[in-house]
Amino acid sequence: MNRIKQKLKENSSKKLLSIYFTAGYPQPEDTVTILKELQSSGVDMVEIGLPFSDPLADGPVIQRSSEAALKNGMTTTKLFDQLENIRETVDIPLLIMGYFNPILQYGVEKFCRKCSEIGIDGLIIPDLPLEEYQLHYREIFQQYDLLPVFLITPQTSEERIREIDKASEGFIYMVSTAAVTGGTGGFGQLQKEYFTRVSKMALQSPLIVGFGIKDNETFSAATENTKGAIIGSAFIKQLTDSGTSGIWDFISSIR
Repeated sequence: MNRIKQKLKENSSKKLLSIYFTAGYPQPEDTVTILKELQSSGVDMVEIGLPFSDPLADGPVIQRSSEAALKNGMTTTKLFDQLENIRETVDIPLLIMGYFNPILQYGVEKFCRKCSEIGIDGLIIPDLPLEEYQLHYREIFQQYDLLPVFLITPQTSEERIREIDKASEGFIYMVSTAAVTGGTGGFGQLQKEYFTRVSKMALQSPLIVGFGIKDNETFSAATENTKGAIIGSAFIKQLTDSGTSGIWDFISSIR
């Protein structure tokens, strides 16, 4: 069974913690070290960011890390080379999160085949529309046992959420806000109502919240009615400030 599906099926009341980081940041060869440290720190899943020159959904922290990674020489091919033997030491679910342009340039089937060979479990591609996925790429994803993860926002209609739920095979990425990543203000009443409203829809797919989660308080608020939460910008800030040496302390402070 796909590792994401296995993780989601675990009979545990513990809320899932997923971490996002940009491959090739802060140093070009940090990718594997970060993955090993995250696993040993008790993280449930990891989203490996494929750096891109125009990351539209990302705030300044992730944008800067993406720019730095590209300057460090990070490419799709280099990332795959770094991850070649990752399953010898890391067994938690791994996803690649990136924009569609680099994947299209690499070749979608070639990209998915390589992901399967090295043990990637899912793909998050924010700018790949559901309809485009279903029309052109669903069979490729299924052939290589890669779960697609689609995003919803507070503005997503109930009808659209149910379409996404039906097409999902793992979890739904529940974006907490219409703003970019890296918000610092916590969750207001409207966001809490959104979390509650969608959780009451009784979807078949678990909800994992992203954007704006940075500490124990925001993690607890985001997971009150959902399966888990994703931390990206706050983790990258930690890497910027402390490098890979501070990963365990950061993760232990979240839950």
